[in-house]
Amino acid sequence: MEGHGGDGIKCVDVRVNSLTTRFFDEHSIRSRKKTREMEKSQTLSQPQGNRCSNHSLVLGSPVVPAPHGSSVRTPTSLAPVPPHCLFPSGLPREEGNPLFHFSLNPLAPPGLVFLPGTIQMKNKDILYRLQVSKARAIVAGDEVAQAVDTVAPDCPSLKTKLLVSEKSQDGWLDFKTLLREASTTHCCMETGSQESAAIYFTSGTSGLPKMAEHSHASLGIKAKMDAGKWTDLQATDIIWTISDTGWILNMLTSFLEPWTSGACTFIHHLPTFDPLVILKVLSSYPINSMVGAPIVYRMLLLQDLSSYKFPHLKYCFTGGETLLPDTLENWRAQTGLDLREFYGQTETGLTCRVSKTMKVKPGHLGTAIPHYDVQVIDDKGNVLPPGTEGELGIRVKPIRPVGFFSGYVDNLEKTIANIRGDFWLTGDRGIKDQDGYFQFLGRADDIINSSGYRIGPSEVENALMEHPAVVETAVISSPDPIRGEVVKAFVVLDPQFLSHDLDQLTKELQQHVKLVTAPYKYPRKIEFVLDLPKTVTGKIQRAKLRDKEWKRSEQARAQ
Repeated sequence: MEGHGGDGIKCVDVRVNSLTTRFFDEHSIRSRKKTREMEKSQTLSQPQGNRCSNHSLVLGSPVVPAPHGSSVRTPTSLAPVPPHCLFPSGLPREEGNPLFHFSLNPLAPPGLVFLPGTIQMKNKDILYRLQVSKARAIVAGDEVAQAVDTVAPDCPSLKTKLLVSEKSQDGWLDFKTLLREASTTHCCMETGSQESAAIYFTSGTSGLPKMAEHSHASLGIKAKMDAGKWTDLQATDIIWTISDTGWILNMLTSFLEPWTSGACTFIHHLPTFDPLVILKVLSSYPINSMVGAPIVYRMLLLQDLSSYKFPHLKYCFTGGETLLPDTLENWRAQTGLDLREFYGQTETGLTCRVSKTMKVKPGHLGTAIPHYDVQVIDDKGNVLPPGTEGELGIRVKPIRPVGFFSGYVDNLEKTIANIRGDFWLTGDRGIKDQDGYFQFLGRADDIINSSGYRIGPSEVENALMEHPAVVETAVISSPDPIRGEVVKAFVVLDPQFLSHDLDQLTKELQQHVKLVTAPYKYPRKIEFVLDLPKTVTGKIQRAKLRDKEWKRSEQARAQ
């Protein structure tokens, strides 16, 4: 389909490898039915990722509107994109855009691995990812090009830099020029189900982010298996996912789910989150499915929804953090629509969901997807009966289910340590009811989940410790009415800083963290203390601080 759609919407036919999807936004619509189904794959056995040395880091979502009224084809010959390619987000921050997915498809052939990243990464974050992944190529925009050039000399594996920009830059290949000059001849390439396809960096309770490796089966084939059991998209549907492209959810609901069902993905070039723009878009375009973290809906509810009508919107999906009961109730009261929860992790993909046809139970994540055996287990790996609290686990023995990640790259010990008996530990605690619905109770570890972002406390602690005022620090989660929870830091000051203005010092430390690492990790709350609770061996007891913080918050709400 070429030319113009209604309201000045541009229609562009985009062909992606052997399958096609449609991207529909204010600038372009990709419109073609998919040409063939994804290949079936045998069930995977025990974790064994097919390691390859060809990684590419993609920083964000490249924004390159297609030529006006033209037809664009994704070339299989978009080399010289070498094997491992980092895609950080130095590109305008948005919930997605066609060229982001264009850059994924040349990486689909054997040996090419995609590593997405958030636009908020700083020099240190980019350096770490390039070094540990040994990425040989990077795709980025003007916003982070300088940062990449600064750290590139310390990244011997980095050979190719592709710039998505309106201007050229020394040392960088022009992404748009390569796309324009690439061959339009399409060549299908076979890939093995267990070959590496993507690596996501995921935060842990200690140390730096780990590399979680996904295969062609755990992403592509699982998407086909999930398609009719979650969003159940049809060829006539239009879905809008409002999330960072560095989040695996964006890959699932902006790309793979619509791709496998021939549905249409709505893309909006949204530089920053703006609830008024989102409400206007929902009122103006025929979007019938929307996906976003609970904070998206909470922010929309802060606006005057009586001024807007959503004539086409039918299904709203949410996950990534706790959905507060009042958010569900208020959204239903003001729009007449339910919020359908889903649950999953970087390592597992979609795990539980409330599909279109399922009953919505407030406070419940829905039931497990059919090919995952999800159970509540005790500290020995035994399955607990319904109504009993325990840790959520996914059965990975004797056969690891399709959709499960291959393991943590170069960290076999960590992968094995996360298995208890026959189950993979999610790190979340919950209860399963008689109907098979799961209720999320909280994290079993120190991970902080703020607005859908997983934040490891040690990352923030390390950033704070670089400031001369900080002698010691402990970072925990703290309740927040909008974000669910936020980062809070307890800080022991150097004696030289005790006389400083504490309000000013708080702002200084917050700004310091924003400059050292991704801004979303900065501590929104800081409490200065004389000492921190520790075990007899000197280990800081984060759990004690966290329990005290949450109990204090509950008492404040009760008053």
